[in-house]
Amino acid sequence: MRIEKRLEEVEGLIKELVHLSDTMAVIVEGRKDEKALRELGVKGEIIRLNKGESIFGTCERLSRDHKKVILMTDWDRKGGHLGKLLRDGLEANGVQYDGSIRARLAILTKKDIKDVENLAKQLARLRREAGRGVGGFK
Repeated sequence: MRIEKRLEEVEGLIKELVHLSDTMAVIVEGRKDEKALRELGVKGEIIRLNKGESIFGTCERLSRDHKKVILMTDWDRKGGHLGKLLRDGLEANGVQYDGSIRARLAILTKKDIKDVENLAKQLARLRREAGRGVGGFK
């Protein structure tokens, strides 16, 4: 895939994530993931998993306050496993989830990065390669 096309698709997915996060909580693995999403413009609620609570406990807690969430676990083996546990736990607790942005970002960036925390750096790299400079995300 041409670099310009990849950049356009990654930017589009990040814009979609930013927009959806206004009304849906985003679930990430840890603090660095949250920081990266904030750098990309996500202003809504971000829920970190690595806080000592079980996945099912997290899903039960989420069901009290959220009807739908966005899953943004990493696309490595651990993130895939966490994603499956979350999907199962959320379904069991009646919470809908959107994993499509994560899945599409994984496909577009898998050969370069494997995690959420490096999305901002990857976007900057794609912009440099496309001759656009790194600039802020808009």
